[in-house]
Amino acid sequence: MTAETDTLTTTVYRVTGMTCGHCEGSVTKELSALPGVSSVKAVAATGEVTVVSAAPLAVEDVRAAVDEAGYELAEA
Repeated sequence: MTAETDTLTTTVYRVTGMTCGHCEGSVTKELSALPGVSSVKAVAATGEVTVVSAAPLAVEDVRAAVDEAGYELAEA
């Protein structure tokens, strides 16, 4: 799900494998490093990760960041 406001894009991704706060932190760290990302909120209990960015992110970049954190981006 993606929502665009005047200057920011908010997208909610599903990430599998997160089970705790450490997992949330790992995913948040990797996604926060992507260019244009201003905030990330990962919730292990739901598997949802909300990303706010200056422009829509390429799914390949998001998938690579989630993979680097050790988790898997669920298919849309």
